[in-house]
Amino acid sequence: MLARTSRRTVTFSHPFVLSGIDGVQPAGSYTVETDEELVDGLSFPVYRRVATVILLPALAGGTTLAQAATIDPLDLERAEQADAAIPQTTP
Repeated sequence: MLARTSRRTVTFSHPFVLSGIDGVQPAGSYTVETDEELVDGLSFPVYRRVATVILLPALAGGTTLAQAATIDPLDLERAEQADAAIPQTTP
């Protein structure tokens, strides 16, 4: 089965929470990878999402550069919408 991975950067202006990830994540930019597989047997190409992963910064004092966590894409969308709904404060 053919597969593809797309990457995008999401930026949060405020700390956020995603289900399946412990704790509050700091504001900042994050890479999100989406894996999709080609659905066989159709007369036109259709891809089905099979996984969405967010790359989180490494924990302080750890030996890894980043941590990958599988997330629900709808949960990510809700977190982005909630972040956008918070008014920006000017210093």
